[in-house]
Amino acid sequence: MNRPLQTLATLFLTAVPSAAPLLAQDEAVAPAADEGYRLPPAEVVEIVDAAPSPDVIFSPTYSYYVLGERSPMPSIADLSRRMLRLAGMRIDPGANAPFRTSFIEGMQLYRMLSAADKRIPIPEGGRVGTVSFSFNKRFFVFTVHFDDHSELWGGANDQPTEPRLLTDRLSTVTGGITWMSDGARVLCRLVPEDRGPEPAAPTVPRGPNIRTTKGSKSPLRTYQDLLSSAYEEDLFEYYATTELAILGVSHDRLEVVEPEPAIYAGASNSPDGRYLLVTTVQRPFSFLMPWRSFPRTIRVVELEGERAQHVVARIPLGENIPLHGVRTGPRQVDWKAGEGATVVWVEALDGGDPKREVAARDRWMVQAIPAAEPPRELLRTEHRARGLTWFEDKHLVLAGEYDRDRRWTRSWFYDMSASEVEPKLLEDRSVRDRYGDPGRVATMPDWQGNRIARLDGPWIYRSGRGATPEGLFPFIDRQNVITGESERLWTCPADLYESVITIKDTVEDSLPAIVTRRESSTKPPNYFFRQLHAQKEYQMTNFDDPTPQIRDITKQLVTYERNDGVQLSATLYLPADYEEGTRLPLIVWAYPIEFNDAKTAGQVATSTNRYTRISGYSHLNLLTQGYAIMDGATMPIIGDAETMNDTFIEQLVASAQAAIDKAVAMGVADPERVAVGGHSYGAFMTANLLAHCDLFKAGIARSGAYNRTLTPFGFQAERRTFWEAPEVYFGISPFMHADKINEPLLMIHGEADNNSGTFPIQSERLFQAIKGNGGTARLVMLPNESHGYRSRESVLHVLAETIDWLDEYVKNAGSQ
Repeated sequence: MNRPLQTLATLFLTAVPSAAPLLAQDEAVAPAADEGYRLPPAEVVEIVDAAPSPDVIFSPTYSYYVLGERSPMPSIADLSRRMLRLAGMRIDPGANAPFRTSFIEGMQLYRMLSAADKRIPIPEGGRVGTVSFSFNKRFFVFTVHFDDHSELWGGANDQPTEPRLLTDRLSTVTGGITWMSDGARVLCRLVPEDRGPEPAAPTVPRGPNIRTTKGSKSPLRTYQDLLSSAYEEDLFEYYATTELAILGVSHDRLEVVEPEPAIYAGASNSPDGRYLLVTTVQRPFSFLMPWRSFPRTIRVVELEGERAQHVVARIPLGENIPLHGVRTGPRQVDWKAGEGATVVWVEALDGGDPKREVAARDRWMVQAIPAAEPPRELLRTEHRARGLTWFEDKHLVLAGEYDRDRRWTRSWFYDMSASEVEPKLLEDRSVRDRYGDPGRVATMPDWQGNRIARLDGPWIYRSGRGATPEGLFPFIDRQNVITGESERLWTCPADLYESVITIKDTVEDSLPAIVTRRESSTKPPNYFFRQLHAQKEYQMTNFDDPTPQIRDITKQLVTYERNDGVQLSATLYLPADYEEGTRLPLIVWAYPIEFNDAKTAGQVATSTNRYTRISGYSHLNLLTQGYAIMDGATMPIIGDAETMNDTFIEQLVASAQAAIDKAVAMGVADPERVAVGGHSYGAFMTANLLAHCDLFKAGIARSGAYNRTLTPFGFQAERRTFWEAPEVYFGISPFMHADKINEPLLMIHGEADNNSGTFPIQSERLFQAIKGNGGTARLVMLPNESHGYRSRESVLHVLAETIDWLDEYVKNAGSQ
């Protein structure tokens, strides 16, 4: 074993959690017991407390929409409600629902092209989770959550002020509401009527919790909130087990589909309404994988007559899947749109192993129900299948695929009715090629509620963000599926950012009618219905500016070059009271992204025409405190997909140097007062920059991972395991170089972070390592917060800590 690996092994062992509280080890840095939550300056509090614009929830045909009113943030008390962390999910046991803190508190229903609104009443004491419209323009339903149960309410679009209670036994733990193919009934899960009390936690351990492996390979990413005991298995089964029921929205009808409760992972109605496609989860559960990887059975269940069943697939526990691969057997099982009852799925031809050399990786299969005939092959894809999009003509389909080796995507148009099927290539580009992105294909609901591609003659429609070297300019194109040629129909005006929400109506050889979301740098987003052919528009919403006090903040797109010639960009923000020629303390805020080539790495992916909205714990709040901010400063990591991280540090430092040089050359930044910050992988970047260069006075790292030996089967875009590339894992782990972090680092982390890889112990151990080596750091652990921070108390405290840290170590550090 060479010396670096000896060091690695030693440090890996030191990452084992200890029982001692971290900050208590040094009273000089531990906060006072009564310090509690703090507040940032009043101007920041005012911005954070500004009410957000309502949510806009559209019906499938965009004929109706609901404005949903929400509060800016929940309280820490709301965030501290009882929550169960089981099998990779977070459950609200009282509500029998996924744990959530953001709810709709008021609803208004509008009909398209009508200014009149009707308020939908919400039951007293309840909070609305989701709203869903039927595809036939007639009905809507919404979930209401209470402390001790959940309800489903429904109503008619033409009488929204009189919704009716459909059930008070709703459970959404394993899934939400699905409309039946008649658009008048919904498929949902109910708490079993005879469910007893919650399993009691054992007062004495039943025995040791044991895990065993016997030679099989199961390389897994690092998941959190997994099961860890037999008691937790029982608890998960208790809350995940439900009855599958069909409810009428306009009439009192409840039909339980199957007599025995089960763990339903999915259920959907066939286009002809005669069958359900049902997925159930069975034991044995796993302590290493989330519940979506547990054993499953996928069945077709007849709704009438003899209630016949057909098993489509029995899926074993998700073990022995190659790294970055897929399982064998049916995947993405669903109904085929446009046919009465045909099941379609994809299955691997390479054993699920992306490294195996094969002529075709996947094949799509179909099987008509009743299953009198065996499944037949529909088509094959050279690379990993990405999905199918059907048309009104059941013989037409778009098929996507992804080439892992090149990070490349392709889509093909098939006419399966032809005697010799010759697919037409419609998209062929790098997934990172934003300039070449043709946009998403416009879809619409068919008469059974399935989303199908919109087709006029030979034309499909596409809408995209429209990335260009000058910024983003959303567009609408139409593309000929026979020739592959495209025509531009509409582009966003140069002084706005107007994104396409949907293409609502089309007429061949005429411009379509669209719904857009329009904003500018000074005007908040609002929704419009635009008839492009008639050059008419109707404003659907009129939301006010929630934070007019920040409108004098300026921003501009800046481009610059790295020392290796790679083009970079950022959005430069300056405070409202900025005086030209003044050099300000600068914050470089970034997040590294991987690219295969310099050409795509240098593409611009932002727009200065976007409305400046500062909310939550955004670093843009620092603009009120006299800082310049290089936001979204590009930090591309370029190279072969298998080895690009070999030069991660060198590329990171070069990109950071280029960003600072640009701001200094523009005369807006003091090179001796620069900080760096980031969230998640951006926090990882921040710690690395402090360890490997002296460009910055201080750093802000939020919810990061710093020891890559704790994510040994890959992270971000890294495809190699720790054992295949130990020097890389060691070299880019800030924990391994904590002795070189000689600039002050503020670390913030949610104590309940459930993001893969960013365990709270990552921040705790880096703090301990910096302290042990005599560095300067502060660790703020936020109770009950996850990867992002939600409660008002936590958000304001994060901003107070950030402002104080940067003021002390950057703004007031002075030029040296």
